[in-house]
Amino acid sequence: MKTKIFTFFTLFLMTTLFGQINTNLNDTVSIGHQFDNLIKTSNRYEDFRVVKTNAILQLKSNVIDSISVVNKGFSAAKSEINSQKNTIDSLKTVLNASEEIILALKHESQSISFIGIEFNNSVFKTILLSIIAVLAIIGLVFISKYTQSNKITKQALNDLKVLEEEFETHRKNALEREQKVRRELLDEINKHKKDS
Repeated sequence: MKTKIFTFFTLFLMTTLFGQINTNLNDTVSIGHQFDNLIKTSNRYEDFRVVKTNAILQLKSNVIDSISVVNKGFSAAKSEINSQKNTIDSLKTVLNASEEIILALKHESQSISFIGIEFNNSVFKTILLSIIAVLAIIGLVFISKYTQSNKITKQALNDLKVLEEEFETHRKNALEREQKVRRELLDEINKHKKDS
């Protein structure tokens, strides 16, 4: 039993000295490695491990520091996530507004307002082309009617001219006949006067 106690104290002193040497190393090593190191450097007593109070307090301090760093990182990451979420929400709002503007502009470019009535471009073009076609047909009908009327008018004027010439000829002939008849009548009257 004395040998066990002596061995225990010897190991305890060696662990203390070894623990002080490794304290500076423990600050830079991962927590898992520090636990492994603590278990390796602790003494065995039957089925138990004897751990130095300083070593476990140092490990506790390192764990608390690590947890504090992780919490700070978590808080920073959470605030960054919230900031990015706010940015995403504002960008979604801007995107929705832009999409509404695009839809309005697309609708506006695909429709035409005429006399307060809104028409689709294709419907408006169809109506406009139909009106132009009807006006062109009406124009062609009027042009053909005009040319026919103009031909008839020219023919009527020519016929009138011919008729006037015939009338003038007939009038001259009638005037000459009348004059001839008057002369003959005067000759007859003069003859009767001479005879009487």
